[in-house]
Order: sequence, then structure tokens, then C-alpha cells
Amino acid sequence: MILHRVTARGWLKATALAGLVAVSAGALQAEPFSELGSFSGRLGASNAERGPIIAGSEVLLSGRGLEPGQQVSLRQDGETLGDPVTADDNGEFTFSVQIPEDAAPGAYPVVAELSNPAFATTFDVRVAPNLGPIGTEDFTVESHDAVPGLYQVAEAPDLGAVFVAAANGRPPVEKSDLVKLDLDTLEILAKVTPAPAPDREDGRAGGVYAVYGVGVDAERGQVWATNTRQNSVAVYSADDLTLIKQFEDGIVSHPRDVVLYEGKAYVSATFTPNVEVFDADTLEHVGTVELTSGKRGETFGTGSMSLERASGTLVVSGLGSSEVALVDLATGEQTAVYAVDGAERVIGVAEDLERNRIYTANAGTDDVSILDAGTGELIKTVPVGSSPLNVAVQPDSGLVYVAVRNSGTVVVLNADGEVVGNLEVGSYPNHLTADSKGGILVVNKRQGDNDETGDKVTRITPKM
Repeated sequence: MILHRVTARGWLKATALAGLVAVSAGALQAEPFSELGSFSGRLGASNAERGPIIAGSEVLLSGRGLEPGQQVSLRQDGETLGDPVTADDNGEFTFSVQIPEDAAPGAYPVVAELSNPAFATTFDVRVAPNLGPIGTEDFTVESHDAVPGLYQVAEAPDLGAVFVAAANGRPPVEKSDLVKLDLDTLEILAKVTPAPAPDREDGRAGGVYAVYGVGVDAERGQVWATNTRQNSVAVYSADDLTLIKQFEDGIVSHPRDVVLYEGKAYVSATFTPNVEVFDADTLEHVGTVELTSGKRGETFGTGSMSLERASGTLVVSGLGSSEVALVDLATGEQTAVYAVDGAERVIGVAEDLERNRIYTANAGTDDVSILDAGTGELIKTVPVGSSPLNVAVQPDSGLVYVAVRNSGTVVVLNADGEVVGNLEVGSYPNHLTADSKGGILVVNKRQGDNDETGDKVTRITPKM
């Protein structure tokens, strides 16, 4: 192991890990315009302990898809990060850097220069905010074991139940559960494994119609679930979770969220400009709401959705263009689209139209944006931690809860956008929803087989 000290802003210390071959700086020198090169691999940064990248943490800079023996030199702020390294026989490398304790949150660009063949590119080391514990005495946090692979949660107080969707692994997914929990105790009342899916085009088994998103129509006794891997949706009985209808594959492109309102199911087709509409009585696909970006040349790519029931307003995040769109469900027409200035990867969204606010969780910039719901004006940007994924508003209190995936926390904001809580809930908090008890329900996923903090349904309630 070779230790290098680097003077870039005095903040980076780099270590070449075992299995890498250090080469002299001169080995990267070549005559200009003497060779052609290309690169189709991937470069990136991750925390060495699989946590968030924060000030003071050890970070792994890595690459894959290189040519075996291809040499790589890394620079930050004009300074070389140790000696160049050589990709191993698998075309991979890993390099360790230490982020200083006083590094400010934000993106630090790293330049990667490759030779044999030659290529140059950049990637970011994004240092996330580290809020530390806040307001831990002001909230009750109660966690309950559930099933592996939790993705989303929906509450149905009229049915006395909570429903969660879970899936494990990559296609073909063979382990998935739709689960019904008791509203008060969060104990499992019923559980079902989705139906087998058709074989894949490559001849492999199709696994099951794994469930990811979940929504409830209490009046009709239906639970709707999105089957992201098969581009489909399914409807189950809210009573005993028997399958009512499995829609055909391909009916919705990469479905994420499902929202039930006035006899219709609205399903976000992630990365496309579409929200697909289904009739909850006839169980037929009845239309598409196509959203339009307000940015010239951009495509609105849907992500999360939030419903303001009193006015029938659907608010949709735009992953592809960092926007939010408003839809009047009485007419099915888009009424507004707002740019979320300064945000990247706008994925989670929640509305509080009574207080004239829209909130977005911005996974690419580690913050939450607060918009004026009437004008779209950016009111405030709040740093919350590494990769915020979803956001929900408790309508009674106006408190805003944010699932911060990589930080393993739920951040709580008051109606003015001030952080009043940063609560640990275990690894990978994934999704949350306001509950009928004055707080929220959040689900999180385990980080590995030995992670005892994951696969929980947690109720967070402010203390009176």
C-alpha cells in the first residue's frame, strides 16, 4: 500500500489500494495528437463504508470498463492525486481519498486522464451536508420489523390498515411481497407473493410481478401496486390481498407511484412525460396525461406524485428537467409547470396548498426546494443530507418530512423551512407518507444480510 500526500487545497490525501500498479508520471506523457482514444466505462465516487460522502470521510474513486493496463491520472483543482494507476486485468481501478473535516458541502470535480488509449473526462465527488442529530427529544420514533426490500407505504385509516410493497434483487426478481399491517400495532395481518411473470425475451424465467409502488382505494377495497420491472400495474383486494387484476406487460413505462382519486388510478411513467390513467371500476386503461416542460428543448420526465385532495390537484416531479407540474384532475389538464432553480434530479414531491407551498426532494443536490405553489418562485433551499428521495407533509402541523436515503435519516422541516429534526431511522429510508395519528410512516431497506436496522416500518410522531 502506497500513501501519497497531495496539496490540492490542502484537503486530499490519496492512497493507492492493493491490486493497483503505480506508474511514474512520465509514463503518461505522449506526443500530442499521436493516438486516438475513446472510453465507454464508468467513473465515480463512493464512501468507503457504504455511507454518505461527508466531510472527514474516506472516499473511493473507482472506474470500470477500462482497457486492462490502461493508465489513469486523477487531478482535483489542478493538483494530481498521488501517482497514476493502472487498470487491472478486469479493466477496473480503485483509489482512496480522504475528505478533510472542514470541507464544505457541494460538488468537487475530479479530472481523469487516461492513456493507452488516450481520453479525458470529469466526474464529481459530491460532499453531502452532515446535520448531526437534531430534535431527537421532540419526536417519538417507533420501528417495527416488516419484510425484506421495502419500497413504498400507504395508509388506509378507514380500513384500519397500512400497506407496504417490497421487492428484492434485480430481474428476474423472485422475492416480492405485498403486505397488510394493522394500523395501530403495525403487525402483519396478511401477506401475498405476486403472480409469476412471463419468461423474459432471453429465455430466462421471468420471476414474479414484483411490487414497488402502492396506493389504496378504500371505498372500493382495492390496493393498486406498480410492477416496475414488467412495466405494468396490478390490483389486489384490500381485505385479504387476493389478486383482482394483473394488467398486461408494457401498459405503463417504468411505473413508480400510483395515486387513487375519484374512481381513477394515476400512475407515473418514470422518465417519460406521461401519467397513465386507469378506471378503478372497469379496471381499464382510459387515458394519458402528457406533461410539457417549461424549458425550451427539454422533456418532462415524471418521477414522484402528490395529491391535494381538496382541490383535486396532482403535483408531479420532473426528473428529466428539474421541474414540477400541476394537473387539475377534474379536467385532466396541466395547469402549471415550475422550474426548480439550482436543483438536480428532482425526484420527490409534496404539496401543502393550504399554506401555498410545494416541496421537492433533490437527489442530485442533496437538498429540498420550497416553492410558492401559486407562482413557482423559489422561496428557500434547505440542505438535508445525502440523496433525499421522498418528501411528505403532515397537513395538520405543516411539518415536512424528508427521507434522506444515503444518510439513513428523516429530516423534519417546519412550515418556514427550518430544520427541527434529523432522526436516525436505519439504512436507506425509501418512502414515507403522512399518517392519521399526526405524524408519518416511513419504510427503509437493509444494507445487507447482517443489517439489523433495515426493513422496518417506522412511525414518527411529534411529542406534544
